[in-house]
Amino acid sequence: MESDTTWDMLEGLDELDHRVVHALQIDGRAPFRRIGDVLGVSDQTVARRYGRLRSSGLLRVVGLTDPHRIGVTPWFVRVRCTPDAAASVSEALARRTDTRWVSLISGGTEIFCLVQAALPQGDDSLLLQKLPRTPRVVQVTAQAMLHVFFGQDLSPVTKAGWLSADEARALVVADAQAPAPESTAPYPLAPDDQPLLDALAVDGRTPAAELAEVTGWSQTTVRRRMSELRAAGVLYYDLDFDRRALQPALRTGLWLEVEPARLAEVGAALAAHHEIAFAAATTGTANVYASVNCQDASALYRYLTGPVAELPGIRRTETSPLHRTIKGASPLPAPSARTRLADADRT
Repeated sequence: MESDTTWDMLEGLDELDHRVVHALQIDGRAPFRRIGDVLGVSDQTVARRYGRLRSSGLLRVVGLTDPHRIGVTPWFVRVRCTPDAAASVSEALARRTDTRWVSLISGGTEIFCLVQAALPQGDDSLLLQKLPRTPRVVQVTAQAMLHVFFGQDLSPVTKAGWLSADEARALVVADAQAPAPESTAPYPLAPDDQPLLDALAVDGRTPAAELAEVTGWSQTTVRRRMSELRAAGVLYYDLDFDRRALQPALRTGLWLEVEPARLAEVGAALAAHHEIAFAAATTGTANVYASVNCQDASALYRYLTGPVAELPGIRRTETSPLHRTIKGASPLPAPSARTRLADADRT
């Protein structure tokens, strides 16, 4: 399997590990028995493989909410700092529960992140107002995320091909994937949902018994509420990777100014590109943002001068290599290594 991208392989993993990872990307909360049936191995083998991956800190399953389904507008925020401040400001942003994907870009002098309130009544404007007044912050720009072309429960793992199309379909059918919501109106979340969502954001495979403890609900109520949130398109599962465990790659932010009439067409094309890890429509002059993974600068050059240059309606492009990712998909940090090891032993 040859490609200009490197998400096909995670360092130190064999083929079965990759197949387990792919299965978890399709359904992060699928029972190990179901995954084992599809992969042709025992449920104990799947549990052992995932337990090792999680206890080593390589990855974790996280349960997240689709912001648009709950009436929340996420913002892509770029923060330009003085060279000596970017690291400390990025770490402070990463500690906040309303930020995701906090990265240093532009050689480490600029910060890029996603700002998203947990509930519609949450006020993410406080952070956007505070940032410009932060010492050594030179400039702040923000663009609202309008539509996701590729991302959320889909990732480069989805395109890696470790599972056949039949195996992937078997997982989807077995999971009885949530149908598309009938209404486009925001789905109402209650404050009582927050303990459940916080627990899933830390560990998407938290057992129902533990979720019952943190919510004060019965296990039956926990399971019913998760099913409701999944059916409504609110709750989805993703994988949060330790970026240091990925094979070395050139990860780049790509901003495109696209003719409005071509926006959907360009988004669909980007979603199919193997190099694309994420793509969304945004407000602003550059109305498409995408995260690109390539092996090296030469591969990035080939991608920009080939597939990107061939996209219709492109007026302008901007690229900025991601220097370091401080925080990934989840708004909440992973458990300590000691907790992860104890959980793996229980598994």
